[in-house]
Amino acid sequence: MLSNHTINVIKSTVPVLEVHGEAITRHFYQTMFAAHPELLNVFNHANQKQGRQQAALANMVYAAAKHIDNLPSILPAVRQVAHKHRSLGITPEQYGIVGKFLLQAIKDVLGDAATDEILSAWADAYGVIADAFIGIEREMYAEAASQPGGWQGFRSFRVAKKVPESDLITSFYLVPEDGSAIAAFVPGQYISVKLTPPGQSNTHIRQYSLSDAPGKPYYRISVKREQGTSERPDGVISNHLHDDLDEGSLVEVSAPAGDFTLDLADPRPVVLLSAGVGLTPMVSMLNALVQADGNASVTFVHAARHGQLHAFREHVDTLADTHANVQAHYCYTQPSSTDKEQLRFQKEGHLDAAWLKSILPESDASVYMCGPVSFMRDTYQALRELGVAEDRIHYEFFGPKASLVSAAAESR
Repeated sequence: MLSNHTINVIKSTVPVLEVHGEAITRHFYQTMFAAHPELLNVFNHANQKQGRQQAALANMVYAAAKHIDNLPSILPAVRQVAHKHRSLGITPEQYGIVGKFLLQAIKDVLGDAATDEILSAWADAYGVIADAFIGIEREMYAEAASQPGGWQGFRSFRVAKKVPESDLITSFYLVPEDGSAIAAFVPGQYISVKLTPPGQSNTHIRQYSLSDAPGKPYYRISVKREQGTSERPDGVISNHLHDDLDEGSLVEVSAPAGDFTLDLADPRPVVLLSAGVGLTPMVSMLNALVQADGNASVTFVHAARHGQLHAFREHVDTLADTHANVQAHYCYTQPSSTDKEQLRFQKEGHLDAAWLKSILPESDASVYMCGPVSFMRDTYQALRELGVAEDRIHYEFFGPKASLVSAAAESR
């Protein structure tokens, strides 16, 4: 328990963190990695270079300070991050390292403004927050290891099959090298894949949504080749997977994790909204809904640039043709002449509220969505304009946690 004095001191730093939060977290990562380069085997280097990890940590620190007198209110965010930590293999000892360098970064960036009183209060607060993470993650590790087919840490899997799904997306079917059972998962969850590409000095870990229904003797991930731009280089791991991993290759995999999950017991109509490679958890959910033989209405909506980049098109069309309760609708932002000739899409341009209104079920529905942040921000706004309640909209970010609600508000 934190004293009232400590709580008041922490809350007094909220305005400072709002201004200097990202400067603190940038300095934190720089100094921590310099002292503990082994942690580069855990953190996503691309997210570091793009500043996404620093921003996510700054937001988390800010939220913790703002709600320090009511920490249970941020428990959902803590659990979401804890899922990622369990999937990455974060240990309790690493929290001590993080705490040391986070406090040092606060002192270095704020200078004389970081008084002994403020640093002491933050040390106490960090201890309480770290204990909450460690406790939740301890339960998650135990659950992952004790479930049927479960395991702790990373386990060796073999690429049983490699299937191109579009010009940029390829599916990898992963089976355990030892031939024994694998843990079940809930549609929407992901696995972590650990690799050391040629020429790289560090291990790299990436989290990929599972793209098929549970209950299969394999895990399937469908990976987009991340092509570089003038602002950022090619994706190291996605290109390694596409170019270097063939059938028979081995990878290290952690047990399924994640709190973005389909509620199969929900009787309401289900809407699955995606863009780009964000369709991977949506396909898992669609397959599971069809496999469950339920009668709930399912509306599958996907946005792509054009047909050549549209993965799983034939599979989803087949399900829609053979199941009366499944409807599929496609939006292409830059359709090709072939797309237009063959009428391969229903909406040209960007998805908007007017088009959504014309295709979504009129009754209250549960909406799941995944895609680029800009797509989810705009789609979230459109859904709210159509009267879809906030608690009916479920979404997943690829990468560090962010707030879609605040992103939507900032774009207005």
